[in-house]
Amino acid sequence: MKIASIDIGTNSMRLLIADYNKTISNRKKIVNTTRMGQGINESGIISNDAIKRNLDSFISFVNTAKNDKAEQIYAIGTSALRDSKNKEQFIELAKLNTGIEIEIINGNTEAELGFYGVALGIDETERLLIIDIGGGSTEFVVGSKNEGVIYKESIDIGAVRLTEQFNASEKNSNLEEMTNFIYSKINHLQKAAKTYNIKKVVGIGGTITTASSINQHMKIYDTDKIHNSLLRVENIEYILRSLNSISLDERKKVIGLEPSRADIIVSGLNILLCILKCMDIPTITVSEFDNLEGLIFYKLSLKRT
Repeated sequence: MKIASIDIGTNSMRLLIADYNKTISNRKKIVNTTRMGQGINESGIISNDAIKRNLDSFISFVNTAKNDKAEQIYAIGTSALRDSKNKEQFIELAKLNTGIEIEIINGNTEAELGFYGVALGIDETERLLIIDIGGGSTEFVVGSKNEGVIYKESIDIGAVRLTEQFNASEKNSNLEEMTNFIYSKINHLQKAAKTYNIKKVVGIGGTITTASSINQHMKIYDTDKIHNSLLRVENIEYILRSLNSISLDERKKVIGLEPSRADIIVSGLNILLCILKCMDIPTITVSEFDNLEGLIFYKLSLKRT
């Protein structure tokens, strides 16, 4: 049967439509940059403009899923909706206009869904660390296909949140203060990396898929080439330095970088680089399977067992 899942994030809203028969196939993804979280870090309120942008996108996604004959549509809200004081306003408008209930999930559940999604897209049974850098938060989860999830954590560092907090969208941003802040939030992860004997590290989310796209000089985004691609710390350092040294307008012309992500990519890459250095991780594998696939798997497999 055909199933759809929607993730309403801080930076973007994403739709997955796929066939499900104990596994997921014929995946189709659509991404809209909707910036639900714009200004929330300071005000705690979703702006009227952000509500309208996201409502329009949500209605469009639901209609697309219905036109594709999706039998079920699942929707989740993550960091921005978790943090906002007026989330109910958006949730009620979304349900009124589409009939779809949006479930606000906590950071640990978000991490877990990411794990389930990644597990669907790999063959390995070894222990993994999965890192999901979003717009408002970053999730960490350790587990394997055999063991399931054995550690999960969500930290409020994200590409949109830190871009706003440290005014890091322009050329030659001083990243030292941001870097110190990131390390203050993640230093305890050094112990986790050693404790759990991690064999492989996998990254999901727009920051790392964009880094892979830039690294491969992709004029047209190719999910097959992104999935299971490798990034080294040196690759990420080079891309970060290069992008921070040019203006926002110049960034928008970089091959492999979606223009709508140009203002937040430096912060996202800095988060990624700090995590890898803190945990002494030399390489990271990029996954195109993430919490959208994980949500479908959770709803249709785990909840029925």
